Amino acid sequence: MPVKPEILKVTNTAKSRLFRVEEVELRFSNGVTRTYERLANRGRGAVMIIPITADNHVLLIREYAVGLEDYTLTLPKGLIDPGEDEHTAADRELKEEAGFGSRQLDTLKVMTSAPNYMGHKVTAVIARDLYPCRLEGDEPEEMEVVSWPLEQLDQLIQDEDFTEARAIAALYMVKDFLIKESTKGD
Repeated sequence: MPVKPEILKVTNTAKSRLFRVEEVELRFSNGVTRTYERLANRGRGAVMIIPITADNHVLLIREYAVGLEDYTLTLPKGLIDPGEDEHTAADRELKEEAGFGSRQLDTLKVMTSAPNYMGHKVTAVIARDLYPCRLEGDEPEEMEVVSWPLEQLDQLIQDEDFTEARAIAALYMVKDFLIKESTKGD
């Protein structure tokens, strides 16, 4: 196992309302020093919810993604608020974004995106035993909820509106989770 580099210095170089950029000076175990930039960690992480209906459909949302300057089809997600664990946050976000609560939540995996540049983590949570329940959230508009048969996952992956890599990975994990769960007693 490699030895982690020593952090020599961390300097804040830029800040916005949402992001803080840090310069990180490192010394590796072989003596080489390097300076990297990263988005600083903030908060307690986030959740991405994979809501599965009784008839094995996944509930997706269509929301405006400013980075793409367009609407995109994805899974409900959001930050973990102070005092929440990932299941409490997942249930709240599902109610705010899709209008459903869940009586059964299971953590699938903690995932990262671009870990060479940021330490942000999102916990994928499968939500089942759904019931209608809407909470007011911070979204500027109500999101369209799209029900998609999980058995047609391959067609969803090909859909030009469904492009978020974390959501694609989460759906494949759910598919494996459900298959393993259904064969437990065999």
